[in-house]
Amino acid sequence: MSLKELEAEALKLDPKARARLAGKLLESLENLSEEENTRLWAEEAQRRDAEMDVNPGSSCSAAEVFREARAKLK
Repeated sequence: MSLKELEAEALKLDPKARARLAGKLLESLENLSEEENTRLWAEEAQRRDAEMDVNPGSSCSAAEVFREARAKLK
């Protein structure tokens, strides 16, 4: 079964079952090995780096990120 087919089947579940499945999937991410976590973060860093090479204006400063976060907390 492809990922697309699996997603389609999961979306047919009733809301309670989908919520339970989502919880289990999120929990499974918390139990990754240190090596798997490191590999995934390295892939994400490479993806973001490549995105910034293609679109340099897509990033924002840390100060801007914190300013936006503080504004959302008010």
